[in-house]
Amino acid sequence: MNNSISEIAQLWDRILPRIKEEMKDNMVFDTFLNDSYIDCIKDNQILVIVNSTVAVQVLSSKYKQMINDVVAGATESNFVIRFITSDQKETRDALVPIDNSRAYFADSLLNPNYTFKNFVVGPSNREAYQAALMASQNPGKFYNPLLIYGDSGLGKTHLLHAVGNAAKEKFPKLRVLYVHAQEFLDEYIKYVKGDREGVSIVDWFKTSVDMLLVDDVQFLSNKKNTEETFFSIYNNFYAMGKQIVLTSDLHPSKLNGLDARLKTRFTQGLPLSINQPEKETCESILRMRIEANGLNTEDFDEEALSFLASRFGKNVRELEGAFDRLLFYTINIQPTKHIDLKTAMRSVSGLVNIKEDEEKLSEQKIINVVADYYNLAPYQITGNIRTSQIAMARHISMYLIRALLDTPFTKIGKVFGGKDHATVMNGVNKVEKTLKTDEALQKVINNLKERLKS
Repeated sequence: MNNSISEIAQLWDRILPRIKEEMKDNMVFDTFLNDSYIDCIKDNQILVIVNSTVAVQVLSSKYKQMINDVVAGATESNFVIRFITSDQKETRDALVPIDNSRAYFADSLLNPNYTFKNFVVGPSNREAYQAALMASQNPGKFYNPLLIYGDSGLGKTHLLHAVGNAAKEKFPKLRVLYVHAQEFLDEYIKYVKGDREGVSIVDWFKTSVDMLLVDDVQFLSNKKNTEETFFSIYNNFYAMGKQIVLTSDLHPSKLNGLDARLKTRFTQGLPLSINQPEKETCESILRMRIEANGLNTEDFDEEALSFLASRFGKNVRELEGAFDRLLFYTINIQPTKHIDLKTAMRSVSGLVNIKEDEEKLSEQKIINVVADYYNLAPYQITGNIRTSQIAMARHISMYLIRALLDTPFTKIGKVFGGKDHATVMNGVNKVEKTLKTDEALQKVINNLKERLKS
C-alpha cells in the first residue's frame, strides 16, 4: 500500500479523536498517544511511533484490540497496529507481513514479546517451563500433548507463545499456529455457516499446521459439535506426531462439560500446573520489568519491590499492572528517579487500602521504624555492614520481629539478606540477654514498641 506522507498524517488525524473517545481516559491518551504518529504502512500493518517503551507496553497490552477496532472502522480494512519507539529502527526495518492468505485463522499471531528468555522461573512454574522448553526443541517427541493448567494471570499464555517462538527459531519452516479456544469456536461457526470456501477445517489443519498451540481449552466445554471437530483434528495431529500444547484453568479431569474422550487424551499426555508465584519470584519479575524499560534496579528500594510483590503477587498480570501504574505515576504525576516505599504505595492507592498497609505491623515496618530511630536507611540494617551502631540496630530489629510477630528464624534470615538460622538466633539472644541488665536498652525497646503502635 503506497501512501504519501500527507495522506498518512491525515489518516492518523482522523483516527486519533475516535481512539480518545473510546479510551475514555484523557490522561492516558495525552500521555501515550497525543504526540504519536504513523511511521509507515506496510502490507496490512500500520507502524505507529510513540514516545516511550512504557507507552509501547501499555498500548500493546491494554488498548491494542480497541485501537485495532477503531482503525478497522475508520479504514474499512483489517490493518494491525504495531507500536514502537522512534529509536527502535531495527524493528521498523524488520517488519514482517502478516499472512492473511490463510484459509483459517488469518489474524492469529504469535506474540514475539513472549519468550523463554524473559519468562521468570521459580518453584511455582519450573516444571511447566522445562516441559514447554523441551516441547519447543523436540516437537512431537516428548510430552504430547503438553497441557499447562492453573489460575488466570500466572504465565500460561506467555509459555504457550514462548513454545511457538522458540520452535520457529529452531525450525524456521515449521508452521506454528497459536489460537485461543474462543477463536477456534468462532472459526468453526464460520465454517459451518459456509463462510469459509474450499478445504474443510479438519483437512486444513492436517495439511497446513505443524504445531498447534491452544489457549484456554476449557472454552470448548459443552460445545458438542465443536468438540467433535477438535477431536478429529487432535487425532490427526497425534497420529502424525505433530506437537500439541494446550492451556487450561483446571486439570483436564476437572473440566466439567468437556468430551470424555478429550479428557482422556489430555490426561494421557503431560498435564502440569503453574501455581501462585513465590514472593522472591515476583520480585525477580519486577526487576526484569525494570530492566526491560531501560531503568536501573538500584533506583528502586527493596522495600518498594517487596511491597508490590506482597500485595499483587497472587497474579502475575496484576503484578505487572501495578508496576505499570507505578511507572505511570513516577513519570507523569509525581516525577522522581528514586522509588521508595511511600512512592510505591501512593502509586497504587486506588487499587489497595494504603492506610491499612501503613498501619499493619510487618517485618518491613519494624525495620523502617528502627532505621528511623537510629537515623539509618533500611538497607543498612538488612545489609552486611558491621559497625557497632548498625549491628545493634540489626539485632534489635531481629528481636522485635521475633517478639512481636513470632516470625521463624529462617524467615527472618531471608528478610535480612539471606542470613542463616544460627546468625539470627544469636542476634536475638544477644538482645534478650542484654535487656535483663541494661536499663538504657529497655527504654529503647519500649520507645520502639510505642512508635510501632502509633
